[in-house]
Amino acid sequence: MNKEDLRIVFMGTPEFAVETLKALVDNQYHVVAVVTQPDKPVGRHGSVLQPSAVKQYALEQGLPVLQPEKMKDPAFVEQLRAYQANLQVVVAFRMLPEVVWAMPEYGTFNVHAALLPQYRGAAPINWAVINGETETGVTTFFLDHDIDTGRIIEQMPFAIPDEADVEYVYDGLMHLGARICLSTLEKIVEADGHPQSIEQSAVSQDQPLLPAPKIFKETCQIDWAQPAKRVYDFVRGLSPYPGAWTTLVDENGRETVLKIFRTTKTQDAAQQGGAGSLVVRGRHLLVACADGLLQIDELQLAGKKRMDAQAFLNGMKDIEKYSVRKV
Repeated sequence: MNKEDLRIVFMGTPEFAVETLKALVDNQYHVVAVVTQPDKPVGRHGSVLQPSAVKQYALEQGLPVLQPEKMKDPAFVEQLRAYQANLQVVVAFRMLPEVVWAMPEYGTFNVHAALLPQYRGAAPINWAVINGETETGVTTFFLDHDIDTGRIIEQMPFAIPDEADVEYVYDGLMHLGARICLSTLEKIVEADGHPQSIEQSAVSQDQPLLPAPKIFKETCQIDWAQPAKRVYDFVRGLSPYPGAWTTLVDENGRETVLKIFRTTKTQDAAQQGGAGSLVVRGRHLLVACADGLLQIDELQLAGKKRMDAQAFLNGMKDIEKYSVRKV
């Protein structure tokens, strides 16, 4: 088989997926159509429709774009079938019904931002950082009936530095995802559409399988009663978006939401005030955790701009009369 024999439908929505689609276009793969989410209402009254990053790029390249509301819609299924794709590539999209993923002759493979079977789910990058992993990666696998459980085609690792936040890992995996997609396509071409793949149960694991569920606002609340290293990883695992948050409480019990984007580990032992108590040392702001103090470097009060700790302290007098809710 030659690469020209592949007729590919690409499915994806956010910026993360654009890098892979761009790699397909730049390497002269025949992308016959692109499937992405419907335009999203934005603005004060939702009167403006914002196309996805994938749609914007696809239209710039003159690629046909499909935006089904429901993936099982018979009209969409027939429209998709009309493109006669023999392979589908999925990156950061939605769950597909069998009538869609089983349609192409050579199947449908997904680029997942984790080393499966670890971190199956919607937010693998966040959870890898939150859990303090030193390594993650990308996986290509064939879709089947259950989410993120199909046969693995290829994996590539990616190191997570201790100071890295989600933005760093996201950017690294976005580029690595494009690379593994091209490598997987080469394997498919070389194997006449049927590359070697392995069951996920055959991948050895030295720890229990950890999930990567979707993240909600409640997920992002900081629990200061944990060890400082856990809080440190939690903050960077949600920075810059959606952002870890806590509740700042003044001496009269008034509460304000405070987002925290960057912290620094210290060697300071726990304080008598207990978890959630605030400490100011010079121009540094620290919060007590279960086993020690964590320095707060960048934060944002509700309704205010993101700022460094010194700017925050300049505007907050008597800060040590405040505390943050433990959980």
